[in-house]
Amino acid sequence: MTTTTLAVLVPLLPFFGAAAGLLLGRTAPGFVRPLAILPTLAALALAVAVAADQGGGAAIDAATELTPTGSVPIELALHIDGFAALVAVLVGVVATCVQIYSTGYLRDDPRYPSYAALVSLFTSAMLLVVYSGDLIVLLVGWEVMGICSYFLVGHYWETPEARAASIKAFLVTKLGDVPFLIGLFVLAGDTGSFRITRILGAVAHGGLDHPTLIALLLLAGVAGKSAQFPLHTWLPDAMAGPTPVSALIHAATMVAAGVYFVARLLPVFEASQAAMVTLAVMAAVTMAGSGLAALAQDDIKRVLAYSTIGQLGYMTGALAVGDRGAAVFHLLSHGAFKALLFLAAGAVIHAAGTNSLAAMSRMGHLRDRVPDAYWTMTVALLALAAIPPFSGFFSKETVLGAAEHVATGHTAHAPGAAGWIVLVAGLVTALLTAAYAMRLWLLAFRGHGTDAPDHGRQPLTMTVVLWVLAVPSLALGGLAYRLLPDWFDGRSLAPALTTSVIGTGVALAGGVVTYAAWRHTTARAARVPLGAVAAHPEGDAALVEAEAIATHEPAYGDIAYAPDPADPGRLLLGPLHRPAAAGFHLDAVYDALFVRPVQAGASLVRFLDREVVDTYVRGAGALPRWLGAAVRRAQTGNVQTYVSALLAGTVVLAVAAVLVATGA
Repeated sequence: MTTTTLAVLVPLLPFFGAAAGLLLGRTAPGFVRPLAILPTLAALALAVAVAADQGGGAAIDAATELTPTGSVPIELALHIDGFAALVAVLVGVVATCVQIYSTGYLRDDPRYPSYAALVSLFTSAMLLVVYSGDLIVLLVGWEVMGICSYFLVGHYWETPEARAASIKAFLVTKLGDVPFLIGLFVLAGDTGSFRITRILGAVAHGGLDHPTLIALLLLAGVAGKSAQFPLHTWLPDAMAGPTPVSALIHAATMVAAGVYFVARLLPVFEASQAAMVTLAVMAAVTMAGSGLAALAQDDIKRVLAYSTIGQLGYMTGALAVGDRGAAVFHLLSHGAFKALLFLAAGAVIHAAGTNSLAAMSRMGHLRDRVPDAYWTMTVALLALAAIPPFSGFFSKETVLGAAEHVATGHTAHAPGAAGWIVLVAGLVTALLTAAYAMRLWLLAFRGHGTDAPDHGRQPLTMTVVLWVLAVPSLALGGLAYRLLPDWFDGRSLAPALTTSVIGTGVALAGGVVTYAAWRHTTARAARVPLGAVAAHPEGDAALVEAEAIATHEPAYGDIAYAPDPADPGRLLLGPLHRPAAAGFHLDAVYDALFVRPVQAGASLVRFLDREVVDTYVRGAGALPRWLGAAVRRAQTGNVQTYVSALLAGTVVLAVAAVLVATGA
């Protein structure tokens, strides 16, 4: 087979697996698991073959016109460069691991067949985005991922949290997709094509008439899909879905799509200085804000969700300084350790016997009960905190190094202001990332939570996947920066000395300070029911305050517990803890700015429709009814009455005629 044929099969195999799984899920349940795993595994093998053939050299391009449009053509096109080849391998690895892991995690779920089919469709859509050389075909995969996320986040639709989260994810991402679609059409209007290669060629020759408008419209869609400020609020709530779905969304699909799209079309954004500075500011606010929010969360999955938002901020920051190699390098590294973090968290939750028991304040003595999750999550957290020699160190320092080069004027790919914004925010976020990573590790594995029931040993399919993902989390960064520079535009991926020393220093400082705060608060740690604390005049004020910010937490048994008073995040954040735990109340702001005005407008329209429009409609119908009633009363059926009325009418007419004639 040719490389082009293999590349076409990569997204098609999971698609066929999804279709077959939906068709046979009820009639032949024994085929569900093979149909979930084998097509995705085959797609991974083909993606590896395509990457080996591409080899980081010239891009593989192929196209055929989909249908005559009469204006800008739409083509089924492939454009596979080094970035696309590597990202497709990442998608295949994570999706295969998620499918294998899910066979154990959801083995007793009655809706597993539809779940597995949707995961395959999700994978197919992302692979279509990665390989597509035409923006309209890319948009198809982009939107299919949106509807898949809606169904998968709402998998546990019996719970109100899952239903609300799925709707929120769909609406917020669609809010960004509207200007995104407009931006695609304006871009095609300026360049005369939806083909990525032709667009990049037109940009290189100054063919954009509205670069700032196009870039800002496209950034709205990127902010929604990749959960960047201000459209990031859907991602933490999306944790209501199954944990393997969270791993898939956060590591290799959905949120990675926006970053990958900007990397694909980076010259379009570089054509506008304003767009690059806007991208830098968006990345900086996202990084710092998500780090503070993660440090205040009690739910382990919400911590990881805010962590993903922050790490995506690093990627968009790299793009803001014009280094798409650094952005995609961190995308690959992050995909490995973030998938491991979520799947290890899933093992912890699975050990507790419920999907909702994810509050770190309830966890205790888990190191011995889930040793595989303990050791692999430790590796992933070290990678997240960018501690050398773990993979996150190399990719994150590549981002900081790129920002430092722009800030000091060593490269002209982006404005110097963008470089300084990304560099400062990146260093602050490195401190916060290490802090919340250390906090998560301490509370989850060394905390004083109440033991949950022991549900036995983890299924082998879950533990094997954890160790498989631990390998790239440990070694990917060190190997990639030495072996794969040709795949990243030929730029060196080696960490810069200055940013490496400063970045590692602030990360270590964040971890050490958090550990010291934990030791300080551990002395007074105690598990006290909220009601007893609130009723007791000498109760711990931190616990009383926690009652107001942790109402979303499910009950453990018959008693609701507050976050652990030994939580170092409360001590480190001080007065910022409460707003950070609530995501800085952005949902409340959006509710006040958008939801309530829309609801008020809808109420006004309903009132006008009911009280004004319907009144005229009812009035128009009432007059004929009155006339009909009057005529109906005259129809008595008595012949004498009719003759009398006829004679009376004749007399009246005769008198009227005489009067008229006399007057004339």
